[in-house]
Amino acid sequence: MNSKFLWTLGLILFCLNPLQAEQLGEVSTKFRMLGPNDKVVIEAFDDPAVPGVTCYLSRAKTGGMGGAMGIAEDTSDASIACRQTGLVNLPGDILNQSRDGEEVFKQRTSILFKTMQVVRFYDAKRNTLVYMTYSDKLVDGSPKNSITAVPLFRPQSPQLPGPKEQ
Repeated sequence: MNSKFLWTLGLILFCLNPLQAEQLGEVSTKFRMLGPNDKVVIEAFDDPAVPGVTCYLSRAKTGGMGGAMGIAEDTSDASIACRQTGLVNLPGDILNQSRDGEEVFKQRTSILFKTMQVVRFYDAKRNTLVYMTYSDKLVDGSPKNSITAVPLFRPQSPQLPGPKEQ
């Protein structure tokens, strides 16, 4: 394959992914003489269907010349923590669990066939959103995964003080 084809294909795949994370920071994990170092990046994204929930991902990112050109394959190592960051009003189709397993984030981790994904489930009994990150590959996925839970506490009515006892 020529490099122009790979660059065009990469650009197309990038444009097809509307769910982008905001990179918050990174730490270098391996020095590379040529190209960027291997690193762990920290990214944040908001659940597109549940305003008020933000997820934070840490994931491995391969450097070197392949990483600089966008053709290196990242490892399947990732961790996730999601938190309630605002008022949450769950849509009915999430409350009735018909959207369980819905993809809320997807990041390409190799030039063609490997992605890291985040999916959401709703635990109605505990009124909790559960998010899982995992990696998949066209031929063989990875069992490496990480989960986090966001308990949704219903706001309580304010208790007005009663008459003062004297």
